[in-house]
Amino acid sequence: MKNFRLLEVQIDPAPFLAEIAAQENAFEENRGRQEKIAVQREALAIPLRGLRASAIGNRKRRDVHESRWTTTSQKYPVARAFLEDLATKLDSELSRAKIVCLPPGHKVYPHIDRGEYYRLRNRYHLVLASSGSWMRAGDEEVRMKTGELWWFDNDQEHEACNDGKSDRIHMIFDLLPRERVNEIRADAAAMAAS
Repeated sequence: MKNFRLLEVQIDPAPFLAEIAAQENAFEENRGRQEKIAVQREALAIPLRGLRASAIGNRKRRDVHESRWTTTSQKYPVARAFLEDLATKLDSELSRAKIVCLPPGHKVYPHIDRGEYYRLRNRYHLVLASSGSWMRAGDEEVRMKTGELWWFDNDQEHEACNDGKSDRIHMIFDLLPRERVNEIRADAAAMAAS
């Protein structure tokens, strides 16, 4: 497979799910994903890291590289530690991250993640709860299982569907490989000079 790569299996989802369960209406606190991104309108999300709004300037949101921990992320120390540890392990900088719930019968509609932000980063899914998460990227399909960590190519058209009977919960995050950091710094210097 070229659009998917299974990186780890048997990651214990219990500590992550306990953090979510400890928050009353965890997926109702932020509705931005459903309201602002049409292809994500059926997905519920807990934003852990988001773009740094003060850095937008004259750029489109999809071209903003700077990110920051959200206030909400303080309620999820296990998730934060996992993300920081994995970024270090993969010699990358942590970028945006969220925990996403796709209720039964709901889907993420076909789309491609476009823009400078996505062009430089790798996208990952850690499956926290699923009866077999169906996902397509390009011409390939997979069923991701609970406890698995996947990389996938979000430069390809992709979509997901929860055809199970229980919530599909993934932690979805982006990592910027260390070798691409200099590319971003060069872009920022060019913008500052113009």
